[in-house]
Amino acid sequence: MEKGINFRIATEQDLDRIVEMLSDDELGKTRERYEQSLPESYIAAFQAITSDPNNELVVAYQGNEVIDVQQITFVPYITYQGGWRATIEGVRIASSVRGKGIGTELIKWAIRRAKERGCHLIQLTTDKQRGNALRFYERLGFKPTHEGLKMKLE
Repeated sequence: MEKGINFRIATEQDLDRIVEMLSDDELGKTRERYEQSLPESYIAAFQAITSDPNNELVVAYQGNEVIDVQQITFVPYITYQGGWRATIEGVRIASSVRGKGIGTELIKWAIRRAKERGCHLIQLTTDKQRGNALRFYERLGFKPTHEGLKMKLE
C-alpha cells in the first residue's frame, strides 16, 4: 500500500469528490448525477447519514486528496441474541489509485470499526456485474454465504 493514507469521517466539503468517485465507473455513470452544483438529494442524504449515530461515511485521503469512500451502517438485530451487524455500502476507490492496496486498507479499517462497535458480523453486497469487486472481497475473507435479493422501487 502507498504511504500517507489516512481515514476519517467525511465532511460536507468532501461531498463533491465523493459523488465524483461514485459516478466514475460503468455502473455509476448510469445512476449518479455528478454536476456543478450537486443535486440537493446528495446534500439531504449526506445530512441524514451524518446525523444518524449508526451511519458513518468514511473517506481515505492522501495529502489533501480524498481517494476512497465507504458507508458503514450499524444495525441491531433480534437474531444472534440481539447482536449488531455492520453493513458496508457505496465503496469506491478513485480510478487514479486503484490496484495500490488502498481499498484493502479501507475495508480492513471498516472491519476494525465494526469490532469496536461490538458487531458480530460485517456484510456487504456488490453488483454481480462487478466481478473484480467480488474477487477482491473474497480475498479479504468475505464469503458468499447468502443469496441476496433486491427490488427497485419506482
